[in-house]
Amino acid sequence: MRHPVRLGIALAVVLATAGCSTTADGSSPDHEPAAGAGGKATTLASCGRQLAFDRPPRRAVALDQSSTEILLELGLQERMAGTANLKTKIPPKYQEAYAKVPVIAPKIATSEQLRSATPDFVVAGSGDLYTKDRAGTREELAALGVPTFVSAVDCPQQNEPGRTAFDLLFADYQSLGRAFGADEPAARLAAEQRAAVAKAGETAAKVEDQPTVVYLYSVFNGMPYVAGKTGLPSEMSRIVGARNAFDDVNEDWPEVSWEEVAKRDPDFIVIGDLSERGRPGDSAAEKREAMNRHPVISKLDAVRGGKILEVPGIELDPSVRSVHALELVAAGMRDLGHAR
Repeated sequence: MRHPVRLGIALAVVLATAGCSTTADGSSPDHEPAAGAGGKATTLASCGRQLAFDRPPRRAVALDQSSTEILLELGLQERMAGTANLKTKIPPKYQEAYAKVPVIAPKIATSEQLRSATPDFVVAGSGDLYTKDRAGTREELAALGVPTFVSAVDCPQQNEPGRTAFDLLFADYQSLGRAFGADEPAARLAAEQRAAVAKAGETAAKVEDQPTVVYLYSVFNGMPYVAGKTGLPSEMSRIVGARNAFDDVNEDWPEVSWEEVAKRDPDFIVIGDLSERGRPGDSAAEKREAMNRHPVISKLDAVRGGKILEVPGIELDPSVRSVHALELVAAGMRDLGHAR
């Protein structure tokens, strides 16, 4: 940070006006906060921290596209002071609202970029955006009085056992709704998406066996990145009666070898299309080409038989769009003959 004193003062002024309050460890300070939305103070837990608000945030910053789209879905664009790290185009339904939100960084936001937006609340889909060389640690931001939210999906160890990744995603909606005083739209969104998950799960009852699936997210420097155990696709697989072929790897998106993919010999392959991100190996066409020219992968039954599904890559990460990817996988399984 080039101007820590200047930025710190500016941030303090905005926070004094906005009225959000936390201690350095992210908990409520000793004084009793003033009444907020609904006539009472609001607190919520987020990835090991207790966040306290004495009024709804007015200058929230979303550090990634998933968080941005959740806030837009809840109609909170007027209370957003910034967004960052866009991987793909904003869907048409959000474009008008998104145009009202300043872009503080086209890629991952730095500490200086974040603080120049003078936020009173910061929202992120994953904890790795809060580091010293990125937006700053949660401890650093809490010391400045800024509450920081991390998706519950990224820290399942902090949540009740047995809750699925979709359960945690829907809990995010309701936690954010509580913070902003937007409980009704948050509850409505969670209910709609729970119904969509249940509908996709109807496929599971019709599956003749338990097919295996590899989710190919990216190909970088010729190496495949696939969904591991902790990513949302493992839960998608379970819902539709399939099994993630790499659910023994305790990572979200591990780098593996093509030979290891061949060894798992999946019944079908889901390709995440990240064309709009624009990196080498991101598009679905490039991924298909890489598989077709590989001497071993090209001989897999899934490749030779065309048992390949394409879904928007961003929908394979937890977001308001993830139920759409689930629906595509469920429908694709039916089309490929994996359901009666």
